Amino acid sequence: MSIIIVALPKMEDAKRIRKILMSHGFEHVVSCTTASAALIEANQHQRGLFISSCRLPDMHYTQLLECMPRYFEMLLIGSPNVVSAAGGGIIAVTMPVKIYDLVNTVEMVLHQVERRYKKDKKSPKKRSEQEENYIRNAKYLLMDRNHLTEEAAYRYIQKCSMDNGTNMVETAQMILRLICDEIE
Repeated sequence: MSIIIVALPKMEDAKRIRKILMSHGFEHVVSCTTASAALIEANQHQRGLFISSCRLPDMHYTQLLECMPRYFEMLLIGSPNVVSAAGGGIIAVTMPVKIYDLVNTVEMVLHQVERRYKKDKKSPKKRSEQEENYIRNAKYLLMDRNHLTEEAAYRYIQKCSMDNGTNMVETAQMILRLICDEIE
C-alpha cells in the first residue's frame, strides 16, 4: 500500500494537509518538516507520494527528487511563480490549495504509482521447454525454407504474433502446421 509523506517547513501546514487527506479516505499519511525525515519514512515503504514545498529546511525539492526511492512520485505545492518555474516534469498544485484539486491530484498520482509498481513486479511467464521447442523449430523451418537468418526468422514469428494477436508459441505452432501441410 502506498504512503503519502507530507513534507512542509511548518508542521501545522503539514498536519492540516494530512488531516484533509485522511478525511478523504487516505489511510497512510505522515507529516514531517524536513526532507531527511521524509526520506527516512519513504525508505520504510515500497511506494508512495511526497507532497513537498519548494524549500525545506535541509533540502531544495530538486535534491529531494534525486534522492527519492524508485516507486515514489512528488507533488509540489507552491505559489504560481514557484510552480511555473518548476518545469514540465513536476506535478504541482498552486497555493492557496483547493481541497478538490489536492485530493484528485493525489488520487491520480497514487494510481499511477500503484500501476507502475504492479507492472514492474509482474515477472514475465517463463516458457516451458516444449514451448521453446515450438518457437525454435518454426524458426529453423523458416530459416531453411525461406533462407532467413535466425534473427530475421525470429522477428518474422514475432511480427506475425503481434499482427494476429496471438502469443509467439501459438504463432510458431501455426507456422509449423502450415509448412508441414505443404510438405505432405
